[in-house]
Amino acid sequence: MPEKNNIAAIVLAAGASSRFGTNKLLHPLTLGGVTKPLIAHSLMPWLEVFEQVTIVVGKDSNQFCNDVDTALGKLSASAINWIACEDSASGMSASLACGVRANINAAGWLIGLSDMPKLPSAAISGVFNAILEGASLAAPFCNDERGHPVGFSSYYKEDLLVLQGDTGAKQIIKRDKASLIKVNVEDNGIFVDVDTLTDLQNI
Repeated sequence: MPEKNNIAAIVLAAGASSRFGTNKLLHPLTLGGVTKPLIAHSLMPWLEVFEQVTIVVGKDSNQFCNDVDTALGKLSASAINWIACEDSASGMSASLACGVRANINAAGWLIGLSDMPKLPSAAISGVFNAILEGASLAAPFCNDERGHPVGFSSYYKEDLLVLQGDTGAKQIIKRDKASLIKVNVEDNGIFVDVDTLTDLQNI
């Protein structure tokens, strides 16, 4: 079975925010009386579960990374490993593969999205534990519907590294759905992502 410290957390943050109009990840959002950029809310549950989190961004993102570090505060920012994906414009798969490549010796990877500010830490820890206990593929489910994040064991390393397009690892999950371990979570935050300003206003 994998060792606890050898499962990597990868959060994808290289999208263009084309449907939002501006960089949605830096848009202020108030949750629980706390106002932070959307991405800061999205990262907090990851930082509750993992000591280190890899965040994949696009090229020329230094200012963005600095802004997020500032919003998170010194302690949380020290747990972030920023990775710039030079070909992120070719689709989500490139960013995902870039994150895996940056953690190539890991025994498994949890892949998440940076625009999910209501993701419960229970979903992350549940998938983490499933991979830790030997699952090759795991994801959280609520009312029998799959959400995020998705966990992969090292069995999928080569599959993840050669992904192409903008659908991420959906093709792997569809192909190997019989192997998918379902982690039941009673929280629809595993589905809530932000693509438009209306999405943000409805949170």
